[in-house]
This record gives sequence, structure tokens and C-alpha cells, in this order.
Amino acid sequence: MKYILLSIFIFSNFLFSSEVQVTGLKNKNPERVLYIGNSYLYYNDSLHNHVRRMLEEFYANEIDTSNYKLVTISGSRSWHHNIDYPIEHKNLGAENPFQLVIFQGGSGETNTASERKIFAETTKDVINTIHKSGAEAALYMIHAYVEPHENADPQMMKDIKQMYIEAGNKNNALVIPVGIAFENAYKVQPDIVLHKPFDGSHPSLLGTYLASCVVLASITQKTPIGINYNYFDEISDSDKIFLQKIAHSTVEEFFNIQL
Repeated sequence: MKYILLSIFIFSNFLFSSEVQVTGLKNKNPERVLYIGNSYLYYNDSLHNHVRRMLEEFYANEIDTSNYKLVTISGSRSWHHNIDYPIEHKNLGAENPFQLVIFQGGSGETNTASERKIFAETTKDVINTIHKSGAEAALYMIHAYVEPHENADPQMMKDIKQMYIEAGNKNNALVIPVGIAFENAYKVQPDIVLHKPFDGSHPSLLGTYLASCVVLASITQKTPIGINYNYFDEISDSDKIFLQKIAHSTVEEFFNIQL
């Protein structure tokens, strides 16, 4: 019954997302990746570490961490980042240019029309700079607030979807549907805890794990179902399987592909 419900809920997201234009990366096996964002990425031992460990399981080889980087600013909006500095790989101690740059906006950027406009202008400049460097670009669609956050509002996720999808389409960038995966997981299993209970904003360990599975599937277009990685036995088998299935279904429907 749970997964029948999942297909129904995700279908409604597919109707919204059916106009997604960039459905995959040219290089589906990147090993030189730069993540740029805020605390949504660095909480819980950092999302980039989880994705890297999953990719190493896929690739069956160890990824060189000198070229697998994360740059974050606490509480930042998209326009707080100076993209020109980290995109020059030598500034971060990386040996070779990045193949993929994943860019995450701030959690409050959907609050007003003026901020959404700034996000659109910023992502245009950021993605243009990424493409000029020779790397592919992806936008990390954030999740929405939940209670007890004072600004928790169902409209927030609708605004996030529209803002990120429009930016991806206009600038030829992949959109990674993390926020939609959170939404789907809560609809199927309302008692799962994907946010920190104390603020309703930052991801819990399970939230970071789900996001990592979505990033992995969006990059590689391979299913995360069956990954053994469970953060050194910190994530139960039941949670791992559930989150992998949510990520799989979300990515398939969002991009209208089969993993």
C-alpha cells in the first residue's frame, strides 16, 4: 500500500515537472566535483562525503578527495558566493579542473518575489561561469521548512520547484530534485524524521542520506537501490531501503527516465 501511495504522490510532482528540459549530464561518471552552498550541505558529515562514498561503491575505486570539494557559507544566499574563486580549481588545492559543479541556493530565497528574481539573476551568472570553465552545472533543489520552523508553509515547496526548474531550463543546467524527494518521503511515511527536530530546517542524518541518494541517481542515472553504504551502520536497513526507493522513484519521475 505504501508504494502505491508513493506512485500517486509522485505522479502529481511529475505533472508539475514534465517540462524539465535538462534530463541528464553528458558525463555521468564525474569524479572531480565541486559543491557550493550552505549548512544544508555540510550538516551530518557533509553531503559530498556521503555521495563520494556511494560513488566509490559504484565505481569500485577510490575517488581522489583532492578534486572532490565542498565550499559553504553558513546561512548564505546564492548571491553570497564568489563563484570566480572556487571555480579556479587551483585556489582550492585541486589538481585538475572540475567536471561538475553543484550549486545550492539559500533556504529563504523563495520568500519574496524580489529574492526569487535575485536568485534567477545570480544562477544565470553562476552557471555561465561554470560552463565557461568547462564543467557541467547542476542546481541542488533544496527542501522546504517543516514545523516547528516559524515559516513552515506548503506554498514554500511549490515556489522552490518553480524557482529551480525555471533556472535550470533557462540556463541549461541539471536540477537535482532533493526537495521533491523530501516531500514524497513525508507523504508516504509521515513519521520519518528528515529534518532536525529542533528547527525544522536543517536535514537530519536520514535527510542527508536521502539527499545523497537523489544526487547520486541524478548524476549517474543509475538506481541507488541496493547500495550497501549505510554511514558505517548508523542507518537501519529499513530506513536505508525506504530512502533509496524514494530517491529512485523521485528521480525517475522528475526526469521521465528509467534508472
